[in-house]
Amino acid sequence: MATAHAKQHDYHLVDPSPWPLVGSIAALVMAIGGISWMHHLYTAAPIVFGVGVIGVLYTMAGWWSDVIREAEHKGDHTRVVQISHRYGMILFITSEVMFFVAWFWAYFNSALFPADPVHVTREALFGGVWPPKDIATFDPWHLPLLNTLILLTSGTTVTWAHHALLEGDRRGLKYGLWLTVILGAIFTCVQAYEYSHAAFTFSGNVYGGIFFMATGFHGFHVLIGTVFLIVCLIRAYAGHFTPKHHLGFEFAAWYWHFVDVVWLFLFVAIYVWGYGGPVAGAAH
Repeated sequence: MATAHAKQHDYHLVDPSPWPLVGSIAALVMAIGGISWMHHLYTAAPIVFGVGVIGVLYTMAGWWSDVIREAEHKGDHTRVVQISHRYGMILFITSEVMFFVAWFWAYFNSALFPADPVHVTREALFGGVWPPKDIATFDPWHLPLLNTLILLTSGTTVTWAHHALLEGDRRGLKYGLWLTVILGAIFTCVQAYEYSHAAFTFSGNVYGGIFFMATGFHGFHVLIGTVFLIVCLIRAYAGHFTPKHHLGFEFAAWYWHFVDVVWLFLFVAIYVWGYGGPVAGAAH
């Protein structure tokens, strides 16, 4: 009887799981709490939002723990399944690329046509130049350059960790991951310091809105990637990953390189090309 029910294929048919239902309920509670909090509908809204966030984090931890068990202990992630996972990760990163394309589109649409006669309000808002008049932009050769060097260095350390794993050097894997996580945390701290000294705000001007949305969402992606790598570091200490079976770490490295590349475009387009001097408004 056991032989009759044995799996005769290389595909993974997932077991019934509570996490989709639990995660959906938690996300709904979080959304209700967050919207109610923003509109000041009732005093308990922050608590409702917090409960929803805890539920979402619990779902993520439980669901991903199941995936790790399927990969490490149950042997469900066969070569065929890994190919499908790679396709899925490629599509996910592609969707993230298109997400940032939207912010670059908004930026260049304003920067290249600051006095577009079709948009009659632009002349009044921007003063006919980009960056808009009276906007003091960041000097790209100070903190932005420092953060660029930090992120590029982190790309080399995660590559070092990957090659160390492929060669069976688990000490090199751990050292490389430690350095990458530390550099990611430093990047976040420097960006937070930069934001606290910005001469413009998110609201009230197009430049500030685009700047904080584009660089802020990238910073959020850095936080996600850092957490991703911390999980990989914990798994490395737990003895997970082998030279031939390390899909979780490989995806973390892919994601981190994606974050690196996006930052290079942000640095060149927004910080360097869009630099207007100590007081913006001078034509480029």
